[in-house]
Amino acid sequence: MSERYKRNPNTKCIVCNNPIYRRPIEIKRNNGNAFCSQICYGLHCRKEKPCIVCGNPILAGAHKKTCGRSCANRHRSGIKYKINSSRDNVKNQRALKLRLLNVRRKSCERCNYNKIEILQVHHKNKNRQNNLLENLELLCPNCHAEKHYLENSWLSGRIN
Repeated sequence: MSERYKRNPNTKCIVCNNPIYRRPIEIKRNNGNAFCSQICYGLHCRKEKPCIVCGNPILAGAHKKTCGRSCANRHRSGIKYKINSSRDNVKNQRALKLRLLNVRRKSCERCNYNKIEILQVHHKNKNRQNNLLENLELLCPNCHAEKHYLENSWLSGRIN
């Protein structure tokens, strides 16, 4: 290539500070970000966060807390499992359903559908914290959906 086609550098790579030439419109379009290579661009885009145990950098996109198994084991060693664990909503709902099945009949309380595996617990006053037996019903999914959604449907009263 002849000497007259050589461009003078007008900016620097923001990663390695090598002088490079970029068209002025490209510099403006990229808000002054210019890179000398794809490697520098990749380093610029890389997002890292420190491991919570040892502080080594790990990729933020991996959604990990620790850099490896040894740090994960060290982090986990201080955690006491199943001691003062928070109340599990799924376990509570299962226990509630079992209690209702033992006390009441084993079918839907509206249509008498008798597959106990799919029966659902319905709170009459729609307050999930109120688990008194007077406030609870065992309903099949159809009756449960009808109870919740039919009374507030946007279609009610529009079709003759």
